[in-house]
Amino acid sequence: MTRPTVFLIGAGPGDAGLMTARGLECLRRADVVLYDHEVAALLLREARPDAELIDVGSAGPTPMAQEAICYLIAEKAQEGKVVARLKWGDPFVFDRGGEEALFLIEQGLHLEIVSGVPIAIAATAYAGIPLTYPGAGDTVILLRGMDETRKAMPDVDWRAIAALDGTLISFASAYQLPRIVDSLLGGGALPETPAAIVRHGTLPSQEVTSGTLAGLATDLQARPHGDPGLLVVGRVAAFRDHLRWFDRRPLFGRRVAITRPREQAGELVSRLTALGAETIEAAMIRILPPEDDSTLRRAVAAAGAFDWIVFSSANAVDAFMRVLLDEGLDARALKGPRLCAVGPATADKLAGYHLRVDLVPKAFRAEAAFDALREAGPLQGARVLLPRADIGREVLAESLRHAGADVTEVIAYRTVLHEGQRDRDPDIYRMLLDGTIDVVTFTSGSAIRNFARVYGVEQSVDLLRLTAVAVIGPTTADVAQEFGIPVAIQPEAATIPALVDAIAAHVAATTER
Repeated sequence: MTRPTVFLIGAGPGDAGLMTARGLECLRRADVVLYDHEVAALLLREARPDAELIDVGSAGPTPMAQEAICYLIAEKAQEGKVVARLKWGDPFVFDRGGEEALFLIEQGLHLEIVSGVPIAIAATAYAGIPLTYPGAGDTVILLRGMDETRKAMPDVDWRAIAALDGTLISFASAYQLPRIVDSLLGGGALPETPAAIVRHGTLPSQEVTSGTLAGLATDLQARPHGDPGLLVVGRVAAFRDHLRWFDRRPLFGRRVAITRPREQAGELVSRLTALGAETIEAAMIRILPPEDDSTLRRAVAAAGAFDWIVFSSANAVDAFMRVLLDEGLDARALKGPRLCAVGPATADKLAGYHLRVDLVPKAFRAEAAFDALREAGPLQGARVLLPRADIGREVLAESLRHAGADVTEVIAYRTVLHEGQRDRDPDIYRMLLDGTIDVVTFTSGSAIRNFARVYGVEQSVDLLRLTAVAVIGPTTADVAQEFGIPVAIQPEAATIPALVDAIAAHVAATTER
């Protein structure tokens, strides 16, 4: 069976989590990705690092622009490349996906259509408005509200539409929305009919105006809005106050910058997003293997000869175990030494390799680790292995040596400045300067150091005074203090869940003031 050359994929109306599993699978296979400007940036991160990304402009292009897009898709596919065409919403619902599909078929290209979630379905659900409800009518009307010019009115019988008993849905431009509402009223729709307008549906910036059809007409005239919106008319719109959920979450509408490495930011991003926050990627560090890992390899090979192996981070565990497995060894090589994990996240990482942790200090810093090791048994003559970062603190090693331990330190990984792809990365500097970021999170001291390196020490202090700085634990807080950066949020436990809870508590407290 010949595999498709072009995937026509519905990317959903905004929330990256609404992309289907099949859509993600196809996107990850693509050599070239052509996407509507409105497609979520997080989805583009799912493309292969070597994939060519092409922004083809806003959804609903003019006929001339659409023709150019069709030829571009065909050209890339005819070069033998797998093409993913990401369409905002669903490609076959009020979109030009049908035109693109027919053109590609006429060119003899293989094609697969991957459905997406239309804005009419998603935005109403996120606004707490069911499309249908028993007793609220038996029809659902999807009315085209957008055209190439964003100004032409739908060519429909307004009296017939106003007379139907059910729900009317129309995604329309700011220019068209008041005209559509007025046309419905002029066609005989009752002024007291429940209605709502959802703008930026499914996004953290979502805003909903609800009331009656007549009330919306007055509001649209009194307070002109520049953005398009989804108009919902019908008795179901009255459920908004009862079923509202998306914009009631504790961090809804808040922007939180994540400086953690992208490959490790998943849990933090998902927990913040689940509470309603908009997460902004601002990775400051990358985790890389040592330039020369021969010392680490020798230590791994001799792991069974140590009394203790102390892991100060989850990164150290991953780096150590990567080499151990690469050497053809397994967990049995660690049956001799006792294992100490500084922090529950590090302990969880070891547990993921089916390794039992013997010691987890009560506090997640070097001083507490030394006290815990000393209480666990005599350190005089004990052989201790410390796999650590290239810029890790030497406090623990010095304390152990002073207590008589035979300490072997090895560089397990490097933390380097994240260069990123500036054309794809958000302008964090401008956002901080404009005061549009509510919280900046740091989960390591190296992220703070690199932030200061990128923006300058004095400028970093000034920028971060305009937002709330959240750090994961005391070690990171110490580095912030070194740079004179005020810390507003620090959880009692140095874990991602505790950090997210602390951010939510801070936002709640500052909102109440």
